[in-house]
Amino acid sequence: MTINAILIDDERKALAILKNKLERLCPNVIIIAETQSPEEGIQLINKLKPQLVFLDIAMPKMSGFDLLSELESPDFEIIFATAFDNYAIEAIKHCAIGYLVKPVDNTDLVETVKKATQNIKDKSALQKNKQLIENLGVQTFQNKKIVIPSQEGLEFVKMADILLFEGNNGYTNIHFMNRKPILSSYSIGYFNNLLENQSFYLIHKSYVINLSYIEKYLNEGYVIMPNNHKLPVSRSRRQDFLNALKH
Repeated sequence: MTINAILIDDERKALAILKNKLERLCPNVIIIAETQSPEEGIQLINKLKPQLVFLDIAMPKMSGFDLLSELESPDFEIIFATAFDNYAIEAIKHCAIGYLVKPVDNTDLVETVKKATQNIKDKSALQKNKQLIENLGVQTFQNKKIVIPSQEGLEFVKMADILLFEGNNGYTNIHFMNRKPILSSYSIGYFNNLLENQSFYLIHKSYVINLSYIEKYLNEGYVIMPNNHKLPVSRSRRQDFLNALKH
């Protein structure tokens, strides 16, 4: 599947390197335009209707996030490029959007383009991009959402509504307070990495819990959660877990 792409980065050298890598490593990506100006980037996107946009985050006057929010219907797949900006990466990961850390690694580029190609086939970009814009304007944990790939498609759920993640043979059951669980084909490790800076904790190789919902910790190494969940805490994690609770 060939993909029409636009590259937007204020650094000329970064644009040249990315273009060269794409031409060598990702022949299915056809570069139809490139620019160092985010303002021109908006015009190019509206005119050329690309399927994929490589978008730098840290640009003067207008960031990549600002550019995205200026578009009326951002229905293209995005691969963000960023230096080590933890807030940016966290926001992007929550919405299952691709990103590359500069300097761009060849293997990461190929894998990210491969995922973007599949996402373009699934036609889920508009929902994810709108959710990212919404999350960026939300400051409280209670109202932020994550995107959960499930058997039926994509589920957009508030982080605060999640009770726990239960890993099972590479799949993950996501349990909630007031609705039926969701089964995701993503592993529990994926969700643990996704929420590592939030109010969640990996108490066991099979369980990530929302610390806000703990009802009781038992000295023999179990936590009691709502809806009759009694879950083990790994011996190797108990002391760190208790320290996390205190803080």
